Amino acid sequence: MKAIVCTKYGPPDVLQLGEVDKPGLKDNEVLVKVFATTVSVVDRRIRGLQIPGPGKLFMQLRFGFLKPRTPILGRYLAGEIDAVGKSVRRFRVGDQIYARAGRFGAYAEYISLPEDGVMTLKPSNVSYAEAVAVPFGGSCALHFLKRKGDIRSGQKVLIYGASGAVGSSAVQIAKYFGATVTGVCSTANLELVKSLGADTVLDYVKEDFTKHDGLYDIVFDAVGKISSKAGEKVLKPGGKYISVFTSGTAQILAEDFVLLAKLVEAGKIRPVVDRRYPLERMAEAHRYADEGHVKGNVVIDVEHDCPRHR
Repeated sequence: MKAIVCTKYGPPDVLQLGEVDKPGLKDNEVLVKVFATTVSVVDRRIRGLQIPGPGKLFMQLRFGFLKPRTPILGRYLAGEIDAVGKSVRRFRVGDQIYARAGRFGAYAEYISLPEDGVMTLKPSNVSYAEAVAVPFGGSCALHFLKRKGDIRSGQKVLIYGASGAVGSSAVQIAKYFGATVTGVCSTANLELVKSLGADTVLDYVKEDFTKHDGLYDIVFDAVGKISSKAGEKVLKPGGKYISVFTSGTAQILAEDFVLLAKLVEAGKIRPVVDRRYPLERMAEAHRYADEGHVKGNVVIDVEHDCPRHR
């Protein structure tokens, strides 16, 4: 099968299209025909070994010193169940799913995943390319806003970096929970963030959000670019500053995927896709994402003979 292989750590050009063996299938696994994957921040950090200080050594100990031990990156995917192991009960051949690959491997035509992994039926009203734009940002937003922030109806929430993969989901999820939302983004993304439901949108190029008239119950830095000191300036007494970089690692749960699918089907959340690239242009997709101006998600289409996923 075709796959993108990460030959070593480095710039996007280390990602090379190659032919590898199709994965085997254990009794408790399903074989998924991958139709779409994403360029997530996790994939980019591992590819480029983009972790400063002692975190870099920890990352090498975990993933490999000179190159990734798992050469096929890709954490999120949407596709169709192609085969099931003999003990699998939750899924059937033909099921349309979206999933998180625990050990990566989504940058390929096929992947084997455990039945009890982070996987569920994809939203029925969107394409594979749209579906795969939901789980990373959506799960992170649910973790940080709900589990960390205990978001409640009637609260005022500020989301910094409101147009990215996590931020665009956070705006919509905060609105779902009944919050009044202020989104902070660049000039180019003001209309996008408004369209996602933000009540107020601030342009960080022209306005310092810490001097804006308003105090918040939650300040969520969805890109890790503001200090806790800056965020805390605009918090109400007892308010919470939360950051994707300093508030711990997000738990990615299958139950979140189920909720997100329901929200998409109900029209409460819409996927945000910036650009789409075919699998063979993975390096180009990573180069674009590395520029740091992605609106929502960069999606990779994995083409098969069957056209129905398009």
